[in-house]
Amino acid sequence: MITLVRRAAALCVLGAALAACGTSGSAQAPRPASGTPSAAPAKPAPSRPPTLAPGPAGLTPVFEHGPRTAGKTVALTFDADMTADQGPRAASGERFDNPGLISTLRRLEVPATVFMTGRWAEEYPDEARSIGRDPRFEIANHSYSHYAYTDDCYGLPTVSRDRMRSDLERAYTAFRKAGVPDAMPYFRFPGGCYDRAALKELTAAGVTAVQWDVVSGDAFATDADAVAREVLDGAKPGSVVVMHCTRSAAPVTERAVRTIVPALRERGYRFVKVSELIGAANGRT
Repeated sequence: MITLVRRAAALCVLGAALAACGTSGSAQAPRPASGTPSAAPAKPAPSRPPTLAPGPAGLTPVFEHGPRTAGKTVALTFDADMTADQGPRAASGERFDNPGLISTLRRLEVPATVFMTGRWAEEYPDEARSIGRDPRFEIANHSYSHYAYTDDCYGLPTVSRDRMRSDLERAYTAFRKAGVPDAMPYFRFPGGCYDRAALKELTAAGVTAVQWDVVSGDAFATDADAVAREVLDGAKPGSVVVMHCTRSAAPVTERAVRTIVPALRERGYRFVKVSELIGAANGRT
């Protein structure tokens, strides 16, 4: 009996030594206990949307178009305008949305960037949420009020300097309330009007100001073919086209898009969102 106990003890010592050292002389990683799942690998952190570095003196950077030599890409952008004081007009039946345009972009499989005012998102929260959750689109900031950030900007009311940043941030708040999950850090000045003072006031917001290099002329237009010609004549590799997503102020935009999209595709163009153009400008793809 004593002999058997000694043999068992010896085997235990040998087993412990092999477990500690391994038969190959290298340490072995411990295995999880039976029935215990191993830790899942950490997920990579989601990449941040590309932005431009601050401009001279740290001012808000301004983006107008992508690289001309990085392939035949073009970004269609649509301003979903609604000014803060236009609520009574919407209540009386005026339509500042354009669901037909969004449906056409989906049917034609065209990615696009929608620059939306916070007031528009408040008026049409279901549409804002639908656009914002569709991976084909991205929502960017067009201010809350659609009041101008400079004086003498197409007759728009103006935002005082001390309220510029809060007006921008109020739009992001409206997007979140509407259910838009990830609005982009891009800002389009109402009317496209800005100056050095406006760029300075928005510096702390960390946004890239996005302008354009092709004006479609769709605002208040009645001739869809003329709008299409403006875009087709002006488009170049890397272009940003400004259009509108507002039925009352841009009633022929959807018809123009039905001409623009196939024509540019025939020329070899690929439609992208603004984020892709900014990424290309930064050397990112």
